[in-house]
This record gives sequence, C-alpha cells and structure tokens, in this order.
Amino acid sequence: MYTFKASERAKNLSISVYPGGEVVVTVPKHMSAIQVDIFVQKKKAWIDSKVKLMEKYSKKEKITLSKKELAVLKQKALLFVKERLEYYNAFYSYSWRKISIRSQKTRWGSCSKNGNLNFNYKIALLPENLANYIVVHELCHLGEFNHSERFWTLVAQTIPDYKKRKKELMSNGIVFQ
Repeated sequence: MYTFKASERAKNLSISVYPGGEVVVTVPKHMSAIQVDIFVQKKKAWIDSKVKLMEKYSKKEKITLSKKELAVLKQKALLFVKERLEYYNAFYSYSWRKISIRSQKTRWGSCSKNGNLNFNYKIALLPENLANYIVVHELCHLGEFNHSERFWTLVAQTIPDYKKRKKELMSNGIVFQ
C-alpha cells in the first residue's frame, strides 16, 4: 500500500500522495521502523482521504529525457519565466535577486527569504495558464512570504481563478526520471 523511500537529506518523515493514489513515505535515515509505523498509523485517516481524492486523477506517465533535451527544456523554461515575471511584475513591482531553473521532483517553484526565485524546468511543458499561475504564486511570495489570506489576495489580483488553476495543476500527472 505504501512505498518507503529512505533519504539522507530528509530531516522529517513525510507522506506524499500522487495521482492514481500512490503513497510514498519519505523516511530520514536515522528513523526507526517503529517510529515510522507509529507515524503512518496516526496519519492513516488523512492518507485514506488523500488517496480517495487522488485516485480521481490519472496515473503518472513516466518520461525519460536525454541531457540535451533537459538542457533545451531548462532554457525554454528560463526564457518563459523571465518574460512572465517581467509581465506580471509590471503590476506588483517586486524585486528579486536570482532566477534559477531546477530539476525538482516535488515542487513547481519556490522563493527564498533572500529573494531568489526557483522554478521547475517542467513549467515549460505546462499549459500557459497553469505556468502563469506558478510564476505569479512565486512572485507574490516576495510580498508575502507565507500562504496567508493576504498572500492569496495578492495572487488573486492577477490570477482571479487561481483556485481552479491550482486544482487543475494537481491533476497534471507528468513525472520525469
């Protein structure tokens, strides 16, 4: 029912539920099997509810990319992100330090407290409306570094249907190796 993944980098135990209902439990190397079992049992109701929700979405299609294909996608993503940041920032007027395109496995983007914006190269494969949502989401973290009501109000100023886009993004089941 669960896939367990031991991780050198993980500091905490985490549970991810993917489209199709796949459950992955990421376990820090130092954690005992008993601690993991206790945690999973405590979270069983939450896991079951998320599995039920995610079973509605299609299973992931796995695609393997060559280094050249990956480099091309990263460049395409960088050009897109820069253009969209400039476009939306005409409204917000925030400043950032650095823009990076990464090969993240679990995130579409992130914003550091130093003002660095990171985006997953897979953004280049998304429909433009979903990619725009991700860009605005990270851009708005420069103004509100959390997911408070104020943050979502900022997002809604340029992406009024952000809830719909966020839900649609969840159903996009592409995974890269």
